[in-house]
Amino acid sequence: METTRHFTATVYVVNDGALALHHHEGLDMWLPPGGHVDRDERPRETARREVREEIGLDVTLLEPETGVEVEAGRELPPAEHVMLFDIDVYPDGEVGHQHVDFVYFAEAPNREVSPGEDEANADDWEWFTAADLRDGEEFTTEVVQIGAEAIERIGGSA
Repeated sequence: METTRHFTATVYVVNDGALALHHHEGLDMWLPPGGHVDRDERPRETARREVREEIGLDVTLLEPETGVEVEAGRELPPAEHVMLFDIDVYPDGEVGHQHVDFVYFAEAPNREVSPGEDEANADDWEWFTAADLRDGEEFTTEVVQIGAEAIERIGGSA
């Protein structure tokens, strides 16, 4: 069986030492903003678009330094992490679908969540500190580890 792969972008949005997450009803897990990369987008564009759609904020993505200069192209600013997630795994262990996820860290100017149409309600979003993430049993390991890293990198006082 062939494994299909989609490219996605996830954004760990931080404001004043806390991370924005919403509880995804269908998956029964807490997640940051994110979604599929459209055919006409680069992953960083997807990251910004998904944050605007899902929480209504224009964020500043961290800009890792790059230094490759070549005649035939240009280096894209890298994601903080690139993860591979198995989405559909069959009983025999075969993987049917995966997400190649470009993970970004972003600083939000405030916590005024205002989702677009067809998105989770503003009340579904909560802000969590690194201590909240580490102490909470409801969070996945990637949300705890990467979320705490984003909070540490961006900083804040909460």
